[in-house]
Amino acid sequence: MAARIYQRPKNAMQSGRARTDEWVLEFEQSEARRADPLMGWTGSGDTQAQVQLTFGSVDEAKAYADKYGIVARVHATPPKGLKLQAYADNFR
Repeated sequence: MAARIYQRPKNAMQSGRARTDEWVLEFEQSEARRADPLMGWTGSGDTQAQVQLTFGSVDEAKAYADKYGIVARVHATPPKGLKLQAYADNFR
């Protein structure tokens, strides 16, 4: 059973930063998705892919994965940069 640990990104649709300090442990799919022959919907029998666990820190997430024998990869959070731009730069 494999999983990935990452920090929840900021929602692009809103200016708030709620829940961005949480770390998420998400299981990877163990089998491929396939189309249902009757309805055409895609799905799989893997129910672990639907599970997302949230933790307060990356160390808590790693400890949980180690305790239950889950092979987890930690994805580093990209650095947050702020692009300072003057309104007058739009007209150059």
